[in-house]
Amino acid sequence: MNAPGSRALPRRLGVTDAIVIGLGAMIGAGIFTALAPAAAAAGSGLLVGMALAAVVAYCNATSSARLAARYPQSGGTYVYGRERLGEFWGHLAGWGFVAGKTASCAAMALTVGVYVWPDGARLIAVAVVVALTAVNYAGVHKSALLTRLIVAFVLAVLAVVVVVALGFGDPAVGRLALPDDVSVGGVLQSAGLLFFAFAGYARIATLGEEVRDPERTIPRAIPIALGITLAVYAVVAVAVLAVLGSGTLADAAAPLTEAVRVAGFAGLVPVVAAGAAIAALGSLLALILGVSRTTLAMARDRHLPAGLAAVHSRFGSPHRAEVAVGVVVAVLAATVDLREAIGFSSFAVLIYYAVANASAWTLGYRAVPAVGLAGCLVLAFALPWTSVAAGAAVLGVGALTYAVRRAGTTGSGAR
Repeated sequence: MNAPGSRALPRRLGVTDAIVIGLGAMIGAGIFTALAPAAAAAGSGLLVGMALAAVVAYCNATSSARLAARYPQSGGTYVYGRERLGEFWGHLAGWGFVAGKTASCAAMALTVGVYVWPDGARLIAVAVVVALTAVNYAGVHKSALLTRLIVAFVLAVLAVVVVVALGFGDPAVGRLALPDDVSVGGVLQSAGLLFFAFAGYARIATLGEEVRDPERTIPRAIPIALGITLAVYAVVAVAVLAVLGSGTLADAAAPLTEAVRVAGFAGLVPVVAAGAAIAALGSLLALILGVSRTTLAMARDRHLPAGLAAVHSRFGSPHRAEVAVGVVVAVLAATVDLREAIGFSSFAVLIYYAVANASAWTLGYRAVPAVGLAGCLVLAFALPWTSVAAGAAVLGVGALTYAVRRAGTTGSGAR
């Protein structure tokens, strides 16, 4: 039963809006944050890792699109797991999504801060979270319009990086070759880290209640957004790796600005830095949007406080969920480490998609969900052990809260 006072969100998003929101969530998250740790894990083998991450992401996207068309509601895999596998699996998926993507929000906010004002990165991060929470509070249509502008600018900056790096940076094909000491574990770890960059298509599914004609829009928007993002990632990764080499890439705090500097265009460094900050801004905007909608869905079913299920009478936004998510992200942005946030987020979200693939399996589609489920589990447990331990602990807390809630409900019903 839905919480009192909850009502449906208005359907305002078309195919283009949904694609842009997915692009905004993905492009900012990956190119400017995940390439360096992926190179540290696998060297130039990160290109293989990127291909593996893309295969898993495609399976997840396909499963998510089929499920979203069947269940066009806010909440994404929280709803799918609940409807197809049972209440516990929906709760676990929703818990993992909210926890993992809240960490992603903090990572993106910190990325903005690092590029805008390195000495005051945390202060900038908190200010950005407050500002974007206000934008989302005013309604999803305004968020989609802002995301469209951000995506256009970031794609232009990435195009400049590729042209400068390949045209003037002395690229070498040999730098793309697999190193002799590359390991399967290293490649899988790089794939798990790069998966962080592909997970933004979930924003489209979690907005299912606000999309017009969801049975048609969602299955079209998800693969298009994923395909565009993969093409952009591949071109940029090859260009930067060919210019810097895997060793320099792994050590670079800002790989794309380093690539244009090595190419002899130091004057473009501020432009690329601005692109990184704005990309992270767009990703953060879409992330907060998705987390708040899953929070809304879980609150409706009382897996989270029922007061978070309220929808604003004027703006049509889940305003209490927006504010709650903004407060938590602001606290994390003031305290967490960027690379640790990426690893933790990847683990939690991979488990989330494992539930999505298991849910899609029950629809009768076998091959794609099977590959997606196996891929999610392999990549999740190939991540650094600290990420696995932290993620497993948080999921354990989620399972415990479910058990306590169920025990309380059973006890109340018995009296």
